[in-house]
Amino acid sequence: MNFELPKRFTLPLTLTPYDGLGDPRKFIKKFRSIMIVNGASDTVLCRCFPNYLDGPALDWLCDLPAGSISRFHQLAKLFEEHFAGSAIYLHDSDYLNTIKQGPSESLKDYMTRFTKVAISIPDLHPEVHLHAIKSGLRPGKFQETIAVAKPKTLAEFREKAKGQIDIEELRQARKSDKSHFREEDKSSSLKKSFKLTPRFDSYTQFNTKREDIIKEILNSKLIKPPRKAGTRSLIHNQKSLSHTPTSTPTYKIWTTLW
Repeated sequence: MNFELPKRFTLPLTLTPYDGLGDPRKFIKKFRSIMIVNGASDTVLCRCFPNYLDGPALDWLCDLPAGSISRFHQLAKLFEEHFAGSAIYLHDSDYLNTIKQGPSESLKDYMTRFTKVAISIPDLHPEVHLHAIKSGLRPGKFQETIAVAKPKTLAEFREKAKGQIDIEELRQARKSDKSHFREEDKSSSLKKSFKLTPRFDSYTQFNTKREDIIKEILNSKLIKPPRKAGTRSLIHNQKSLSHTPTSTPTYKIWTTLW
């Protein structure tokens, strides 16, 4: 088919090429809708169709006799007939009745899981969809609410479900906050109960009185005694100790600190 695309026409990039697997009718519908939005004519549809085929599907198109296609409707019909066997559905409407809400599964997770299967089923009737999703609810307050309310459409059911989902998420948030507070309380209690323990199991006992040891340390000036606020300098105290070795108040303080 000898034809040049319009200068301002651009190929849409949102459609995944068909490789021979999947429903050919669904692919044709997507292709038509995308191309028509871009103002494609029947001739443009025929000209652009090979750009969205891959693998065996592209090989099939290339093997068609030259000049055998005059309109896109004719091409689409041949395409659907040839790849009809590839329209393999993972599930049908009967499978929806096997999807049940788990014992600890949230309503939001259940509806998400259910919807993923439901949207893959072609021509699913809304009443079948509604009956299946209600039947799969876990026994409990929400199931009883639905049994009393008896929603007649999916929109009514989703409205009820939205309120229940909000309640479940609020409960989960409160539960998380409580567990966080418990962890903080546990951490603070551990800090309060912390006690220093000896580094070694046993120690060598002194064979000299502590007072004599402190005197010897001060006189030898091995370490500088700490300065106490509101008292005279310790250097002066050390000097006074050398003049009054029998002074006891300072020794009592050091004995307490030792």
